[in-house]
Amino acid sequence: MYYMCVVSAEQRHAEIVRALKTTELVNVAALAQELGTSEVTIRRDLAELEQAGVLRRVRGGAVSTMLRGEESPFAMRELEHAEIKARIAAAAVDLVSDGESVVLDSGTTGLAAARVLARRRATVVPLAVNEITVLAPGRDVALLVPGGSVRPVEWSLVGPLAEHNLANLRFDTMLLTCCGLDPRRGVTAYDLQDAAVKRAAMSSAARTIAMVDSSKFARTAMAVVCPTADIDIVVTDEDAPDAAVAALASEGIEVFRV
Repeated sequence: MYYMCVVSAEQRHAEIVRALKTTELVNVAALAQELGTSEVTIRRDLAELEQAGVLRRVRGGAVSTMLRGEESPFAMRELEHAEIKARIAAAAVDLVSDGESVVLDSGTTGLAAARVLARRRATVVPLAVNEITVLAPGRDVALLVPGGSVRPVEWSLVGPLAEHNLANLRFDTMLLTCCGLDPRRGVTAYDLQDAAVKRAAMSSAARTIAMVDSSKFARTAMAVVCPTADIDIVVTDEDAPDAAVAALASEGIEVFRV
């Protein structure tokens, strides 16, 4: 008897995103064969990813909406390394004690951390609108919103109002996310306003825990957030490059690979 391996919608979406990173166009028939599913299912997947802003459907397939050299759309990044990001977020939140005041950075790993913090007893200031909706139902979460402007698509809170309000607060911990981390070039972000808010939050926190999946060690974005020496702890995954981990450790930064 023949059994077909069942691939979940989340897995199919992730595979489609990966394919779009290596080719100009993905083909419905080829995807259906590769993923062991029907063309109808693939067309539905493409429609959902198009609605999320990840791709644009064309005759017989789809093309990526991501421009070379620019930040990937949030919906696309959320599919990448999702299990690793969830593991990193859980490990980072585990370093936070009950009752702490926490400023939570934006981004896909920040959203993963919000899902964990929602089950904890803590005061949390989220730096993204989508994190607010995750944290608000938390029974033991004291939720403070810093204000500011909402950055389109990313839903991060940016601008002078957010920076000013963060400067007038004090936190036990900053859970930092980034677009790139290099021991020589520092922590970087694609957006200048995001970088400014990150700096304001770090300045108001007693310690900073960076949540960085291993792919970020190979990237450097335009806006410098801080030198790596300003970070206290880095939580990453087992694929983080040994040289980078050793360089961070030489600066007195505690590194956890999970």
